[in-house]
Amino acid sequence: MKVGFIGLGNVGSKLSKSLLRNGFEMVVRDLDRAAAQPLLDGGAGWADTDRELAEACDLVVTCLPSPAAVRSVMEGPDGVLEGLGDGKMWLEMSTTDEAEVRRLGELVLDRGARPMDGPVSGGCHRAATGNISIFVGAEREDFERALPVLTTMGRRVLHVGGLGSASILKVVTNYLASVHLVALGEALIVARRSGMDLNTTYEAIRISSGNSFVHETESQVILNGSYNINFTMDLVVKDMSLFQQLADEQGTPLELSPLVLDIFRRGEQEYGSRAWSSGIVRFLEDACGVDLRAPGFPEEIVDTEPEQPGYEVVPSIT
Repeated sequence: MKVGFIGLGNVGSKLSKSLLRNGFEMVVRDLDRAAAQPLLDGGAGWADTDRELAEACDLVVTCLPSPAAVRSVMEGPDGVLEGLGDGKMWLEMSTTDEAEVRRLGELVLDRGARPMDGPVSGGCHRAATGNISIFVGAEREDFERALPVLTTMGRRVLHVGGLGSASILKVVTNYLASVHLVALGEALIVARRSGMDLNTTYEAIRISSGNSFVHETESQVILNGSYNINFTMDLVVKDMSLFQQLADEQGTPLELSPLVLDIFRRGEQEYGSRAWSSGIVRFLEDACGVDLRAPGFPEEIVDTEPEQPGYEVVPSIT
C-alpha cells in the first residue's frame, strides 16, 4: 500500500517516519518543505499539490493542527478530494470536530473512496517510536484493510466504531489529560509549600492512587523547568473547546470543563499560543513566588521502550 502523508508537524513527522522506517512506499507534503527533508532523504517522494499526492497514493493521511487546516487541504484548489477515486482511502489523524470529519467523510464517499478518523494518544515521544495508541472510527472492512499501516504507526490500535467516533473519544481523553495537568500543578505547589522534597513527592504520586500518565510524563518536564511536552497552549484550548462544544450540543451541564478551559485560555493569553502546555503551572508558581524545580528530571520525554509490532486492542468487556 502506497501512503501519502500531509502534515509533518510534531506528531505527523514522527508517524510518517515510522512508516518509512518500516518499508512503506510514501509520498509526503507540508507547507514547509524543509519539514519533509528528512523523509525525502530517506526515500519518500514529494507532491507539489495535495491533489497530486492523493492521485499517487492508495491511502491519504492528514495530520494537521486544526479543522480549518483540514478543510483547506481537503476542499481547496488542487485539494485531496480532487485526487481521490475508487478504492482509495482517507485517514484523518488530526484532533478535530467529529461533525466536521463526518461531513468531509461524505464528500470522500462521493468520490468513491473510504473515510476513517484515527487520532493518536500517548505523547510525541511514543509517536517517535511507533508505540503510540490509535483510536479508529471506520467501517470494519476499511479498518481491517488499513490495519497494517495503523499497527506500524502505533502499538495499540482500537476500533471504536463508525466514522467520527474516534474524534469524540480523542477529545474526551485530551480533556482528562488537561484536567490532570491543572490538578498536578496544584498538588505539586501545595506539597512544595508544605516543605516536601519534590523528588520524593514525584515518587509518592507515581506509586499512589493519584498517579496518571500525565504525572509520569508532564510532571517530569515541569520539575525540570523546560515544560517541553511538545504540545502547546493553543492546541489544548482547541481540544478543550471541542470537548465543551460536544457537551453544550448535548445540553450536558458540566462544571469542571468550563473552569479548566478558562484556565488554559488565560494561560494562552499570558504566556502565548505556542508556549508549552505544561507551563500552565506557572500561574501558581508566579502567584506563590515559588518554583517547582527538582534535580534529575529530563528536559524532554524520550520513549525508552523499543519499537514493537502493533496490534489491535479488543475491549475485554463487551
